[in-house]
Amino acid sequence: MSVYEERKDELERYEFMMGRERGRLAVTLDCITDAMVLVGQHGVYCQSARQLGKPAMDIQLITKSLMQAKELIASVLEQMKTEKTVDVERG
Repeated sequence: MSVYEERKDELERYEFMMGRERGRLAVTLDCITDAMVLVGQHGVYCQSARQLGKPAMDIQLITKSLMQAKELIASVLEQMKTEKTVDVERG
């Protein structure tokens, strides 16, 4: 099933509130957050042999990459919001 079918209601809600592009980016953040939750749960069971109390290195790297992706998407959303505000003030 495609993301457009599986997250249809969520996409419609966010696209209505924020516009098509920003809405889809917001849903993308939700997808990444869901992935981070699953990776975090997996990290509880896959502990590092070298670093006691920490997830295995691959789990740490996946989590870091997901956090970076979220940060980039959030910055794009913020920039789009700022640009929209400037356009409204000019228009």
